[in-house]
Amino acid sequence: MLNKETITKRFKSIQDSICERLEQCDGLATFEQDLWERDGGGGGRTRVIQNGNVLEKGGVNFSAVHGKMPAIIAKELGTGDAQFYATGVSIVLHPINPFVPIIHMNIRYFEMSNGVKWFGGGIDLTPHYVVEEDAKYFHEALKEICNKHSKSYYDEFKEWADNYFYITHRNETRGIGGIFFDRLQPTDDYSLQQRFEFVVEVGELFAPLYTTLVNKHRNKPYNEANKAWQHIRRGRYVEFNLVYDRGTKFGLETNGRIESILMSLPTNASWVYNHQVTPDSEEEKTLKLLRKGINWA
Repeated sequence: MLNKETITKRFKSIQDSICERLEQCDGLATFEQDLWERDGGGGGRTRVIQNGNVLEKGGVNFSAVHGKMPAIIAKELGTGDAQFYATGVSIVLHPINPFVPIIHMNIRYFEMSNGVKWFGGGIDLTPHYVVEEDAKYFHEALKEICNKHSKSYYDEFKEWADNYFYITHRNETRGIGGIFFDRLQPTDDYSLQQRFEFVVEVGELFAPLYTTLVNKHRNKPYNEANKAWQHIRRGRYVEFNLVYDRGTKFGLETNGRIESILMSLPTNASWVYNHQVTPDSEEEKTLKLLRKGINWA
C-alpha cells in the first residue's frame, strides 16, 4: 500500500539522480548540500550549485515537513486543527548563457490527519530568448508523458500552467509554460498510486529534457546586450516568484527555511526603468510569444 514513507523515499532518489545528471552536464561545479530541520517538525536537504561551466546558480531541494496546520493555511483549506505532512522536490536553474533557458520543476505530496491526500507539481520553461523549435520539443515531451496516464492530462495541465505562470501586472506569461497540476486526489477514475506514478514520471523526465536543451545552446556565442536582456528577464522571474508563486508563499507561511525558499532567485537580475525593445529584434519576438494559449505540441 502506498504511504508517505514510500513517497518520501522515492522523492529523495529523484533528487539524487537529478543532481548527478546535472553535475555531469555542467562538468565543473558540484552541489553543496545543506541539511536542515524545521522547528515545527521535519526538515530537508537543500542542494545548491553555483559558478559552473553552464549553471550560474541553481537548486535541487528536497523537504519533508510536518506538524500542526498553520492558521492561514487551515483557514484557506477549512481544515481546523488538522496535522499535515508535506514532502517534495523543487528545482530552479539559472544558466550562464542567455540562450540556455531557465527551468523550474516541482513535485509534491500533501496529506492531512483528516485523511485528505493529494499530489501537485509541474514543470515549465522560461527562455530568455524563445526558440520555437525548443518550445515544441519541450511540450511534445510533456504531452507524451501525460498521454501515458490520461488523454486529458496534457490539455488540462497545459492550460493550468498558462494561467498559473502568468505575470498579471505585466500582462505576459513567465515563459513558454509547460504543465501545472495541484490537489490531484484519488477519484473513481484515478487511484492514489496512479497519481503517484504520473508524478514520478514527471520528475524522472526533468534531467534528460533539460540537459538536451543545455547541450544544444551551451556554446552559443553571446554579447553584453544578450546578458543585459537575460538580467531583465530574470527580473520578471523574480517578480513572479515573490508576488504569485504558491510554493514561496507556503514556505514563508509555514515557517520554512528562508535560504531554501529563496534559492529560486538568480544571483543577478535587472529592472530597467521603462525599458523598450528594438522593433523586429529577437527580444521583441520573444515578448510576442509570452502569451497564453499557444499550441506548441
